[in-house]
Amino acid sequence: MNRRLFVQKSAMLGTGFVLSKMPALANASFPAVRVSADKRKFKSKAIEDAIVEFQSAVKDKELGWLFGNCFPNTLDTTVTFNIKDSKPDTYVITGDIDAMWLRDSSAQVWPYLNFIKKDKSLQQLIAGVINRQAVCILRDPYANAFYDDPQKVGEWKNDVTDMKPGLHERKWEIDSLCYPIRLAHRYWKLTGDTTPFDAQWKQAIAMTLKTFKEQQRKDGDGPYHFQRNTSWATDGVPMNGYGYPVKPVGLICSAFRPSDDATVFSYLVPSNFFAVVSLRQAAEMIKAIANDKALASELNSLADEVDSALKKYAVIDHPDYGKIYAYEVNGYGSFNLMDDANVPSLLGMPYLDAMPVTDPVYQNTRKMLLSLNNPFFFKGKAGEGIGGPHAGKDMIWPLGIIIRGLTSNNDEEIKLCIAMLKSSNAGTGFMHESFHKDDSVKFTRKWFAWANTLFGEFLWETYKSKPNLLS
Repeated sequence: MNRRLFVQKSAMLGTGFVLSKMPALANASFPAVRVSADKRKFKSKAIEDAIVEFQSAVKDKELGWLFGNCFPNTLDTTVTFNIKDSKPDTYVITGDIDAMWLRDSSAQVWPYLNFIKKDKSLQQLIAGVINRQAVCILRDPYANAFYDDPQKVGEWKNDVTDMKPGLHERKWEIDSLCYPIRLAHRYWKLTGDTTPFDAQWKQAIAMTLKTFKEQQRKDGDGPYHFQRNTSWATDGVPMNGYGYPVKPVGLICSAFRPSDDATVFSYLVPSNFFAVVSLRQAAEMIKAIANDKALASELNSLADEVDSALKKYAVIDHPDYGKIYAYEVNGYGSFNLMDDANVPSLLGMPYLDAMPVTDPVYQNTRKMLLSLNNPFFFKGKAGEGIGGPHAGKDMIWPLGIIIRGLTSNNDEEIKLCIAMLKSSNAGTGFMHESFHKDDSVKFTRKWFAWANTLFGEFLWETYKSKPNLLS
Protein backbone atom coordinates (compact mmCIF):
# COMPACT_ATOMS: atom_id res chain seq x y z
CA MET A 1 0.00 0.00 0.00
CA ASN A 2 1.32 3.45 -0.86
CA ARG A 3 1.76 5.59 2.21
CA ARG A 4 1.58 9.32 2.48
CA LEU A 5 4.88 10.84 3.51
CA PHE A 6 5.80 14.13 5.07
CA VAL A 7 8.33 16.39 3.36
CA GLN A 8 10.10 19.35 4.75
CA LYS A 9 8.58 22.74 4.05
CA SER A 10 8.78 26.13 5.63
CA ALA A 11 5.04 26.70 5.92
CA MET A 12 2.11 25.16 7.85
CA LEU A 13 2.35 26.29 11.45
CA GLY A 14 6.12 26.31 11.27
CA THR A 15 6.07 22.55 11.75
CA GLY A 16 8.16 21.87 8.69
CA PHE A 17 5.81 19.25 7.31
CA VAL A 18 3.05 18.98 4.75
CA LEU A 19 1.77 15.93 2.97
CA SER A 20 3.56 15.20 -0.24
CA LYS A 21 1.58 15.34 -3.48
CA MET A 22 1.23 11.59 -3.79
CA PRO A 23 -1.61 9.87 -5.66
CA ALA A 24 -4.84 9.66 -3.68
CA LEU A 25 -5.56 6.42 -1.86
CA ALA A 26 -9.26 6.41 -2.69
CA ASN A 27 -8.95 3.27 -4.80
CA ALA A 28 -6.53 1.49 -2.52
CA SER A 29 -7.74 -1.69 -0.88
CA PHE A 30 -7.71 -1.77 2.89
CA PRO A 31 -7.33 -5.30 4.25
CA ALA A 32 -9.58 -6.67 6.98
CA VAL A 33 -7.44 -6.39 10.11
CA ARG A 34 -10.11 -6.00 12.78
CA VAL A 35 -10.77 -9.12 14.84
CA SER A 36 -13.56 -11.16 13.24
CA ALA A 37 -17.01 -10.74 14.79
CA ASP A 38 -17.06 -14.24 16.28
CA LYS A 39 -13.85 -13.59 18.21
CA ARG A 40 -14.64 -10.15 19.65
CA LYS A 41 -14.62 -9.94 23.44
CA PHE A 42 -17.56 -7.54 23.69
CA LYS A 43 -20.08 -6.18 21.19
CA SER A 44 -21.81 -2.82 21.40
CA LYS A 45 -24.49 -1.79 18.94
CA ALA A 46 -23.92 1.88 19.79
CA ILE A 47 -20.24 1.64 18.85
CA GLU A 48 -21.00 -0.32 15.68
CA ASP A 49 -23.56 2.33 14.70
CA ALA A 50 -20.94 5.04 15.28
CA ILE A 51 -18.53 3.23 12.98
CA VAL A 52 -21.16 2.98 10.25
CA GLU A 53 -22.03 6.65 10.65
CA PHE A 54 -18.40 7.77 10.50
CA GLN A 55 -17.53 5.63 7.51
CA SER A 56 -20.64 6.76 5.64
CA ALA A 57 -20.04 10.46 6.25
CA VAL A 58 -16.26 10.74 5.94
CA LYS A 59 -15.04 10.60 2.37
CA ASP A 60 -11.47 9.65 3.28
CA LYS A 61 -11.68 5.86 3.08
CA GLU A 62 -8.42 5.30 4.91
CA LEU A 63 -9.63 7.34 7.89
CA GLY A 64 -12.85 5.33 7.84
CA TRP A 65 -10.85 2.11 7.81
CA LEU A 66 -8.66 3.29 10.67
CA PHE A 67 -11.65 4.41 12.74
CA GLY A 68 -13.36 1.06 12.21
CA ASN A 69 -10.26 -0.76 13.38
CA CYS A 70 -9.08 1.49 16.20
CA PHE A 71 -12.16 2.82 17.99
CA PRO A 72 -13.60 -0.59 19.00
CA ASN A 73 -10.20 -2.15 19.69
CA THR A 74 -10.56 -2.09 23.47
CA LEU A 75 -13.96 -3.81 23.27
CA ASP A 76 -12.83 -6.23 20.58
CA THR A 77 -9.68 -7.46 22.23
CA THR A 78 -9.09 -6.43 25.86
CA VAL A 79 -12.19 -6.70 28.05
CA THR A 80 -13.55 -9.60 30.07
CA PHE A 81 -17.01 -8.96 31.55
CA ASN A 82 -18.66 -10.99 34.31
CA ILE A 83 -21.13 -10.66 37.14
CA LYS A 84 -19.32 -11.19 40.43
CA ASP A 85 -21.07 -11.10 43.80
CA SER A 86 -24.15 -9.77 41.98
CA LYS A 87 -22.16 -6.82 40.62
CA PRO A 88 -20.72 -6.07 37.16
CA ASP A 89 -17.01 -6.86 37.03
CA THR A 90 -14.76 -5.96 34.11
CA TYR A 91 -11.10 -6.86 33.66
CA VAL A 92 -9.31 -4.79 31.01
CA ILE A 93 -5.86 -5.65 29.71
CA THR A 94 -3.71 -3.02 28.04
CA GLY A 95 -3.18 -5.02 24.86
CA ASP A 96 -0.13 -7.20 24.46
CA ILE A 97 0.40 -7.44 28.24
CA ASP A 98 -2.10 -9.53 30.20
CA ALA A 99 -2.49 -7.14 33.11
CA MET A 100 -4.89 -4.36 34.06
CA TRP A 101 -3.38 -0.93 34.59
CA LEU A 102 -5.59 1.45 36.58
CA ARG A 103 -4.58 4.21 34.18
CA ASP A 104 -4.91 2.35 30.89
CA SER A 105 -8.17 0.62 31.77
CA SER A 106 -9.77 3.98 32.59
CA ALA A 107 -8.40 5.67 29.49
CA GLN A 108 -9.34 2.77 27.21
CA VAL A 109 -13.05 2.84 28.07
CA TRP A 110 -13.32 6.63 28.53
CA PRO A 111 -14.22 7.34 24.87
CA TYR A 112 -17.19 4.98 25.12
CA LEU A 113 -18.86 6.98 27.90
CA ASN A 114 -20.68 9.21 25.44
CA PHE A 115 -22.46 6.14 24.05
CA ILE A 116 -23.65 4.47 27.25
CA LYS A 117 -27.09 6.11 27.26
CA LYS A 118 -27.75 4.27 23.99
CA ASP A 119 -26.36 0.94 25.17
CA LYS A 120 -27.13 -0.44 28.63
CA SER A 121 -24.74 -3.36 28.19
CA LEU A 122 -21.92 -0.89 27.52
CA GLN A 123 -22.93 1.03 30.64
CA GLN A 124 -22.74 -2.21 32.63
CA LEU A 125 -19.31 -2.92 31.20
CA ILE A 126 -17.98 0.43 32.41
CA ALA A 127 -19.69 0.05 35.78
CA GLY A 128 -17.75 -3.21 35.99
CA VAL A 129 -14.48 -1.36 35.39
CA ILE A 130 -15.32 1.02 38.25
CA ASN A 131 -16.09 -1.91 40.55
CA ARG A 132 -12.91 -3.78 39.63
CA GLN A 133 -10.75 -0.69 40.11
CA ALA A 134 -12.05 -0.21 43.65
CA VAL A 135 -11.05 -3.80 44.43
CA CYS A 136 -7.58 -3.20 42.98
CA ILE A 137 -7.02 0.02 44.94
CA LEU A 138 -7.99 -1.67 48.20
CA ARG A 139 -5.65 -4.56 47.40
CA ASP A 140 -2.72 -2.16 47.08
CA PRO A 141 -3.04 1.61 46.42
CA TYR A 142 0.64 1.79 45.45
CA ALA A 143 0.40 -0.74 42.63
CA ASN A 144 -0.14 0.36 39.05
CA ALA A 145 -1.08 -2.94 37.38
CA PHE A 146 -2.98 -6.06 38.47
CA TYR A 147 -3.73 -9.58 37.29
CA ASP A 148 -7.20 -11.04 36.91
CA ASP A 149 -6.18 -13.88 39.20
CA PRO A 150 -5.48 -12.47 42.71
CA GLN A 151 -3.20 -15.42 43.44
CA LYS A 152 -1.04 -15.11 40.33
CA VAL A 153 2.66 -14.44 40.91
CA GLY A 154 4.14 -12.47 38.05
CA GLU A 155 7.47 -11.74 36.43
CA TRP A 156 8.30 -8.86 38.80
CA LYS A 157 7.87 -10.92 41.96
CA ASN A 158 11.46 -10.18 43.00
CA ASP A 159 11.12 -6.39 42.94
CA VAL A 160 12.35 -4.89 46.20
CA THR A 161 9.04 -3.52 47.45
CA ASP A 162 6.01 -4.90 49.26
CA MET A 163 5.15 -7.20 46.37
CA LYS A 164 2.06 -9.42 46.65
CA PRO A 165 0.34 -12.10 44.54
CA GLY A 166 -2.11 -10.60 42.09
CA LEU A 167 0.10 -7.59 41.37
CA HIS A 168 1.74 -7.32 37.98
CA GLU A 169 3.75 -4.28 38.98
CA ARG A 170 4.02 -2.05 42.04
CA LYS A 171 5.19 1.23 40.58
CA TRP A 172 3.72 4.15 42.51
CA GLU A 173 2.20 6.68 40.10
CA ILE A 174 -0.18 9.44 41.20
CA ASP A 175 -2.27 9.08 38.08
CA SER A 176 -3.07 5.45 38.92
CA LEU A 177 -5.42 6.73 41.63
CA CYS A 178 -6.67 9.72 39.63
CA TYR A 179 -7.91 7.93 36.53
CA PRO A 180 -10.49 5.76 38.37
CA ILE A 181 -11.98 8.93 39.90
CA ARG A 182 -12.12 10.63 36.49
CA LEU A 183 -13.95 7.64 35.03
CA ALA A 184 -16.34 7.32 37.97
CA HIS A 185 -17.19 11.03 38.01
CA ARG A 186 -17.98 11.17 34.31
CA TYR A 187 -20.02 7.97 34.52
CA TRP A 188 -22.06 9.44 37.38
CA LYS A 189 -22.60 12.76 35.63
CA LEU A 190 -23.80 11.08 32.44
CA THR A 191 -26.04 8.41 33.97
CA GLY A 192 -26.98 9.52 37.47
CA ASP A 193 -26.43 5.88 38.44
CA THR A 194 -24.95 5.57 41.94
CA THR A 195 -24.94 1.77 42.08
CA PRO A 196 -21.14 1.38 41.70
CA PHE A 197 -20.50 3.92 44.46
CA ASP A 198 -21.06 1.69 47.44
CA ALA A 199 -19.15 1.26 50.69
CA GLN A 200 -16.28 -0.48 48.88
CA TRP A 201 -15.89 2.41 46.44
CA LYS A 202 -16.01 4.95 49.29
CA GLN A 203 -13.31 2.96 51.08
CA ALA A 204 -11.15 3.15 47.93
CA ILE A 205 -11.57 6.93 47.88
CA ALA A 206 -10.53 7.13 51.54
CA MET A 207 -7.51 4.95 50.71
CA THR A 208 -6.62 7.27 47.83
CA LEU A 209 -6.70 10.27 50.17
CA LYS A 210 -4.53 8.44 52.73
CA THR A 211 -1.99 7.48 50.06
CA PHE A 212 -1.78 11.00 48.64
CA LYS A 213 -1.18 12.40 52.13
CA GLU A 214 1.53 9.81 52.83
CA GLN A 215 3.27 10.83 49.63
CA GLN A 216 3.35 14.49 50.60
CA ARG A 217 6.17 13.20 52.81
CA LYS A 218 5.71 15.73 55.57
CA ASP A 219 6.80 13.19 58.16
CA GLY A 220 9.59 11.15 56.63
CA ASP A 221 9.69 9.22 53.35
CA GLY A 222 6.50 7.28 53.94
CA PRO A 223 5.91 3.54 53.52
CA TYR A 224 6.56 3.13 49.80
CA HIS A 225 9.92 2.22 48.28
CA PHE A 226 10.86 0.41 45.07
CA GLN A 227 13.97 -1.11 43.53
CA ARG A 228 14.44 -3.58 40.71
CA ASN A 229 17.37 -5.67 39.58
CA THR A 230 17.62 -4.25 36.06
CA SER A 231 19.98 -2.66 33.59
CA TRP A 232 17.37 -0.01 32.75
CA ALA A 233 17.91 3.12 34.84
CA THR A 234 14.32 4.23 34.28
CA ASP A 235 13.04 1.08 36.01
CA GLY A 236 14.75 1.81 39.31
CA VAL A 237 14.29 4.40 42.04
CA PRO A 238 17.48 5.84 43.62
CA MET A 239 18.26 6.47 47.27
CA ASN A 240 17.24 3.02 48.55
CA GLY A 241 14.05 3.11 46.52
CA TYR A 242 12.65 6.38 47.90
CA GLY A 243 13.93 8.74 45.23
CA TYR A 244 16.01 11.88 45.57
CA PRO A 245 15.10 14.13 48.50
CA VAL A 246 12.23 16.59 48.20
CA LYS A 247 11.31 19.55 50.34
CA PRO A 248 7.85 19.03 51.88
CA VAL A 249 5.88 21.86 50.29
CA GLY A 250 2.42 20.33 49.94
CA LEU A 251 2.93 18.59 46.60
CA ILE A 252 2.55 14.81 46.20
CA CYS A 253 5.49 12.58 45.30
CA SER A 254 5.24 10.17 42.39
CA ALA A 255 8.00 7.58 42.10
CA PHE A 256 7.07 6.89 38.48
CA ARG A 257 5.60 8.70 35.50
CA PRO A 258 2.56 7.55 33.49
CA SER A 259 5.08 5.90 31.16
CA ASP A 260 6.08 3.64 34.08
CA ASP A 261 9.52 5.31 33.98
CA ALA A 262 11.02 6.60 37.22
CA THR A 263 10.80 10.32 37.90
CA VAL A 264 13.95 12.43 38.25
CA PHE A 265 12.36 14.83 40.74
CA SER A 266 9.46 13.26 42.59
CA TYR A 267 7.03 16.16 42.34
CA LEU A 268 5.62 15.30 38.93
CA VAL A 269 3.79 18.48 37.94
CA PRO A 270 1.12 17.25 35.47
CA SER A 271 0.20 14.41 37.83
CA ASN A 272 -0.19 16.86 40.71
CA PHE A 273 -2.49 18.99 38.54
CA PHE A 274 -4.47 15.83 37.78
CA ALA A 275 -4.67 15.08 41.52
CA VAL A 276 -6.24 18.48 42.19
CA VAL A 277 -8.99 17.79 39.65
CA SER A 278 -9.55 14.25 40.92
CA LEU A 279 -9.69 15.20 44.58
CA ARG A 280 -12.35 17.81 43.86
CA GLN A 281 -14.36 15.37 41.76
CA ALA A 282 -14.14 12.76 44.52
CA ALA A 283 -15.24 15.34 47.10
CA GLU A 284 -18.28 16.23 45.01
CA MET A 285 -19.29 12.57 44.73
CA ILE A 286 -18.64 11.73 48.38
CA LYS A 287 -20.77 14.66 49.51
CA ALA A 288 -23.63 14.04 47.07
CA ILE A 289 -23.75 10.23 47.12
CA ALA A 290 -22.30 9.14 50.48
CA ASN A 291 -23.37 12.28 52.36
CA ASP A 292 -20.00 12.28 54.14
CA LYS A 293 -19.23 15.97 54.54
CA ALA A 294 -16.16 15.35 56.68
CA LEU A 295 -14.43 13.16 54.05
CA ALA A 296 -15.46 15.57 51.30
CA SER A 297 -13.93 18.43 53.27
CA GLU A 298 -10.65 16.51 53.66
CA LEU A 299 -10.53 15.83 49.93
CA ASN A 300 -11.17 19.47 49.06
CA SER A 301 -8.64 20.65 51.62
CA LEU A 302 -5.89 18.52 50.09
CA ALA A 303 -6.88 19.71 46.60
CA ASP A 304 -6.54 23.32 47.75
CA GLU A 305 -3.15 22.64 49.35
CA VAL A 306 -1.74 20.96 46.24
CA ASP A 307 -3.19 23.67 43.99
CA SER A 308 -1.55 26.39 46.08
CA ALA A 309 1.80 24.58 46.02
CA LEU A 310 1.63 24.19 42.23
CA LYS A 311 1.14 27.94 41.82
CA LYS A 312 4.24 28.54 43.92
CA TYR A 313 6.60 25.79 42.78
CA ALA A 314 5.54 24.50 39.35
CA VAL A 315 6.01 27.71 37.34
CA ILE A 316 9.48 28.79 36.24
CA ASP A 317 10.80 31.66 34.12
CA HIS A 318 12.18 30.52 30.78
CA PRO A 319 14.54 32.89 28.90
CA ASP A 320 12.71 32.36 25.60
CA TYR A 321 9.13 31.46 26.53
CA GLY A 322 8.48 33.40 29.73
CA LYS A 323 6.53 31.70 32.50
CA ILE A 324 6.08 27.97 31.82
CA TYR A 325 5.27 24.84 33.78
CA ALA A 326 8.16 22.56 34.69
CA TYR A 327 7.65 18.82 34.21
CA GLU A 328 9.15 17.86 37.58
CA VAL A 329 10.35 19.83 40.61
CA ASN A 330 11.74 19.00 44.03
CA GLY A 331 10.66 22.00 46.12
CA TYR A 332 14.26 23.10 46.59
CA GLY A 333 14.39 25.03 43.32
CA SER A 334 15.51 22.27 40.97
CA PHE A 335 13.32 21.48 37.96
CA ASN A 336 13.19 19.31 34.87
CA LEU A 337 12.09 20.87 31.56
CA MET A 338 10.62 18.26 29.19
CA ASP A 339 7.42 16.39 28.53
CA ASP A 340 6.50 12.75 28.10
CA ALA A 341 3.81 11.64 25.65
CA ASN A 342 2.00 9.53 28.23
CA VAL A 343 -0.98 11.23 29.89
CA PRO A 344 -1.02 13.08 32.27
CA SER A 345 1.48 15.20 30.44
CA LEU A 346 2.03 18.92 30.44
CA LEU A 347 0.60 19.03 26.92
CA GLY A 348 -2.47 17.06 28.01
CA MET A 349 -3.49 19.08 31.08
CA PRO A 350 -6.50 20.73 29.37
CA TYR A 351 -7.64 17.28 28.19
CA LEU A 352 -7.84 16.28 31.85
CA ASP A 353 -9.70 19.50 32.74
CA ALA A 354 -6.77 20.69 34.85
CA MET A 355 -6.83 24.08 33.13
CA PRO A 356 -8.30 25.76 30.07
CA VAL A 357 -6.38 25.64 26.79
CA THR A 358 -6.28 29.44 26.94
CA ASP A 359 -4.27 29.49 30.19
CA PRO A 360 -1.34 31.80 29.29
CA VAL A 361 1.26 29.74 31.15
CA TYR A 362 0.00 26.61 29.43
CA GLN A 363 0.23 28.30 26.03
CA ASN A 364 3.83 29.34 26.73
CA THR A 365 4.57 25.80 27.89
CA ARG A 366 2.92 24.32 24.80
CA LYS A 367 5.16 26.37 22.50
CA MET A 368 8.23 25.07 24.30
CA LEU A 369 7.01 21.46 24.33
CA LEU A 370 6.33 21.44 20.58
CA SER A 371 9.82 22.63 19.76
CA LEU A 372 13.32 21.22 19.83
CA ASN A 373 13.75 22.93 23.21
CA ASN A 374 11.89 19.93 24.59
CA PRO A 375 14.53 17.15 24.63
CA PHE A 376 11.83 14.58 23.85
CA PHE A 377 10.28 16.35 20.88
CA PHE A 378 11.44 14.65 17.68
CA LYS A 379 11.06 15.78 14.07
CA GLY A 380 11.87 13.73 10.98
CA LYS A 381 10.70 12.49 7.60
CA ALA A 382 7.76 10.51 9.03
CA GLY A 383 6.41 13.23 11.28
CA GLU A 384 7.00 15.16 14.46
CA GLY A 385 5.88 14.78 18.02
CA ILE A 386 6.66 14.10 21.65
CA GLY A 387 8.11 10.80 22.80
CA GLY A 388 9.86 9.96 26.05
CA PRO A 389 12.63 7.87 27.57
CA HIS A 390 10.49 4.71 27.60
CA ALA A 391 10.82 3.99 23.88
CA GLY A 392 14.04 5.94 23.42
CA LYS A 393 15.47 8.66 21.26
CA ASP A 394 13.80 9.60 17.95
CA MET A 395 10.67 7.58 18.73
CA ILE A 396 7.45 9.59 18.42
CA TRP A 397 4.37 8.48 20.36
CA PRO A 398 0.97 8.63 18.63
CA LEU A 399 -0.47 9.35 22.09
CA GLY A 400 1.39 12.66 22.04
CA ILE A 401 0.15 13.58 18.58
CA ILE A 402 -3.43 12.67 19.51
CA ILE A 403 -3.30 14.81 22.65
CA ARG A 404 -1.81 17.64 20.64
CA GLY A 405 -4.82 17.46 18.35
CA LEU A 406 -7.35 17.14 21.17
CA THR A 407 -5.94 20.23 22.91
CA SER A 408 -5.60 22.38 19.80
CA ASN A 409 -7.91 25.20 18.72
CA ASN A 410 -6.10 25.60 15.41
CA ASP A 411 -7.72 23.84 12.45
CA GLU A 412 -4.49 23.47 10.48
CA GLU A 413 -2.76 21.94 13.47
CA ILE A 414 -5.60 19.46 13.95
CA LYS A 415 -5.42 18.49 10.28
CA LEU A 416 -1.67 18.04 10.58
CA CYS A 417 -2.07 15.75 13.59
CA ILE A 418 -4.66 13.61 11.78
CA ALA A 419 -2.42 13.37 8.72
CA MET A 420 0.61 12.30 10.77
CA LEU A 421 -1.40 9.71 12.69
CA LYS A 422 -2.89 8.38 9.48
CA SER A 423 0.57 7.96 8.01
CA SER A 424 1.98 6.41 11.19
CA ASN A 425 -0.19 3.29 10.95
CA ALA A 426 2.27 2.05 8.31
CA GLY A 427 -0.33 -0.12 6.62
CA THR A 428 -1.26 -2.04 9.77
CA GLY A 429 -4.61 -0.30 10.33
CA PHE A 430 -3.76 0.52 13.95
CA MET A 431 -1.90 3.00 16.10
CA HIS A 432 1.25 1.95 17.94
CA GLU A 433 3.14 2.83 21.07
CA SER A 434 5.77 4.74 19.09
CA PHE A 435 7.28 5.05 15.63
CA HIS A 436 10.63 6.26 14.34
CA LYS A 437 10.69 9.90 13.29
CA ASP A 438 12.08 8.97 9.85
CA ASP A 439 10.28 5.68 9.20
CA SER A 440 6.84 4.80 10.59
CA VAL A 441 7.39 1.14 9.66
CA LYS A 442 9.81 1.02 12.60
CA PHE A 443 7.32 0.98 15.46
CA THR A 444 6.88 -0.52 18.93
CA ARG A 445 3.87 -2.51 20.20
CA LYS A 446 1.55 -3.58 17.40
CA TRP A 447 -1.29 -4.09 19.93
CA PHE A 448 -1.67 -1.06 22.21
CA ALA A 449 -5.36 -0.53 22.88
CA TRP A 450 -5.06 2.84 24.66
CA ALA A 451 -3.54 4.49 21.58
CA ASN A 452 -6.12 2.87 19.31
CA THR A 453 -9.16 3.92 21.30
CA LEU A 454 -7.84 7.42 22.00
CA PHE A 455 -7.25 7.89 18.27
CA GLY A 456 -10.86 6.86 17.74
CA GLU A 457 -11.93 9.46 20.29
CA PHE A 458 -9.94 12.14 18.45
CA LEU A 459 -11.48 11.24 15.10
CA TRP A 460 -15.01 11.09 16.53
CA GLU A 461 -14.63 14.42 18.34
CA THR A 462 -13.33 16.01 15.15
CA TYR A 463 -16.13 14.47 13.10
CA LYS A 464 -18.75 15.84 15.51
CA SER A 465 -17.28 19.33 15.91
CA LYS A 466 -15.31 20.02 12.71
CA PRO A 467 -16.16 17.40 10.06
CA ASN A 468 -14.63 19.54 7.31
CA LEU A 469 -11.18 18.75 8.75
CA LEU A 470 -11.58 15.07 7.83
CA SER A 471 -12.10 15.64 4.13
